[in-house]
Amino acid sequence: MKAWKVTPDTAQLNLEQQQMNLLGPAEGEVQVRMQAASLNKRDLMVANGTYPGIKEGGLIPLSDGAGEVIAIGAGVDEFSPGDRVVNLFWRDLMDGNSTSDSVAMGGAIDGVLAEEVILPAHALIKIPDSLSYNEAATLPCAGLTAWNALMETGGLKPGQTVLTLGTGGVSLFVLQFAKAAGATVIITSSSDEKLARAKELGADVTINYRATPDWADEVLRITENQGVDIVVDTGGPGTLNQSLQAAAINGQVFMIGVQAGIHENISPLPILFKKLRLQGIMVGNKRMFENMLSQMLKKEIKPVIDQVFSFDNAPEAFTTMESANHFGKIVIAAQAGAGS
Repeated sequence: MKAWKVTPDTAQLNLEQQQMNLLGPAEGEVQVRMQAASLNKRDLMVANGTYPGIKEGGLIPLSDGAGEVIAIGAGVDEFSPGDRVVNLFWRDLMDGNSTSDSVAMGGAIDGVLAEEVILPAHALIKIPDSLSYNEAATLPCAGLTAWNALMETGGLKPGQTVLTLGTGGVSLFVLQFAKAAGATVIITSSSDEKLARAKELGADVTINYRATPDWADEVLRITENQGVDIVVDTGGPGTLNQSLQAAAINGQVFMIGVQAGIHENISPLPILFKKLRLQGIMVGNKRMFENMLSQMLKKEIKPVIDQVFSFDNAPEAFTTMESANHFGKIVIAAQAGAGS
């Protein structure tokens, strides 16, 4: 079978397709024919050697994938050949929070950008009939990160206000989950076109941060100087000061990315004076994933997919991700047009 391997390199993208042999599933394992995988900003960091804790040497990248069970090992009774499944980001995290010992797909161990993979049965979840392979492949990292921040850790309540930054995968999941929970959502972008699309998805207020660089002031103006209950910050140090400023007293700020630079001075004063909760979110566990799928079924939530590339054109998907012009998720399917 074929698989893509990336050698982390700060100078260029070293992504090479290779032939590999799988021995078949051992006891407790499941062999999956992959039908789709999706990219996250983390995958670019893995490829350029800036993400910590990466497996040395050639690594099969990508943490998020979905496919069809083709074989099961001894002792596996929860899956059968033909089942449609999606994998976990943290391979062995059934409940609780990730620790330094947790193993992440496409980082510490090989990921899912291959024609077939073998995983422990506990690392897989059945896909609801309402979701395609392409849609399910967007959930393990981006979808679950948004769900964890808002619902599991954040405890979002109807009537609260949420601010999310940008229109990438996590931010659009935040928008969809928050609206389904009865919240008001403010979203930012540098593109009026993307903001218009976010409005179509249900965003209540949009802010072009290029036209309004002091967007936290605009958030305070919109909320009559109250601020928002939850901020999902995808930028990191480059946006965190304004996120703290935009939060309400007793608000929560969840940091889930570092897309806007890392060398910034952060003032802790808003945390103190507004009694804020500032917390990093690193995806989530299997129990949370199952809760998220249940809500998606109930509310008929569909992931937003920007582009789909064929397996053989995987490098082009990475290049597209790097350009940061996408709206929602970028998917690599087993073949062009695949994903049912």
